[in-house]
Amino acid sequence: MKSGRVFLLLLTVCAGSVWAQVDETEAVKKPESREDTHILGIVPDYDTVRNSSGVILPVSARTKFWLATEDVFDPFSFLITGLYAGGSQLTNQYHEFGQGAAGYAKRYAGAFADNAVGNYFTEAAFPVLLHQDPRYFRMGPQFGFWKRIGYSASRVIVTRGDSGAPQFNFSEIIGNGAAASVAAFYYPPSSRHPEEVCEKWAMNVGSDAGFNILKEFWPDMRHKLFGK
Repeated sequence: MKSGRVFLLLLTVCAGSVWAQVDETEAVKKPESREDTHILGIVPDYDTVRNSSGVILPVSARTKFWLATEDVFDPFSFLITGLYAGGSQLTNQYHEFGQGAAGYAKRYAGAFADNAVGNYFTEAAFPVLLHQDPRYFRMGPQFGFWKRIGYSASRVIVTRGDSGAPQFNFSEIIGNGAAASVAAFYYPPSSRHPEEVCEKWAMNVGSDAGFNILKEFWPDMRHKLFGK
């Protein structure tokens, strides 16, 4: 029964992805090079608006789903999922999964589901439902270092609504909470305690805050390291 629920959830997510992909009337303006959509050329970063000083139009529901789809199914995502699963196996996390190839496959499936459900909840489903913009709007080098640190980390709390007005980031907070709760259906019973769910939620929000900082400063780092 639990596996069936997870299957239905993932099926719904995939349906949303297909719906997003067939949207031909609107698309987020994409940078031309892979370097502009991937940090270090490998880490997917499709949802950063690097110049947020001009007029910024909201994105449609389909585009929100497409942004999440790009993050989930980017080739690097499969690699990082494998690394997460390997670390989990090395520390024998979720010991009920066992070891060997079967244990690794279960951990890989769990890590992939974590990434997929989390991204679709925080970048697509809840932003569509709550009319919030899931993109990260970069502040830029014209501001001070610590101000940019505070701004980028705080975007997990404050976001932009489709109207352009600042709002509490319900999509991030509730979305990650919902994703952590859903994970209880496909992880072993030892990971279903409330404290385990809260820990996963806190880790997801914290990692998103850290990734926002990386999004903010990566263009500066790339310019200094590679002159681009």
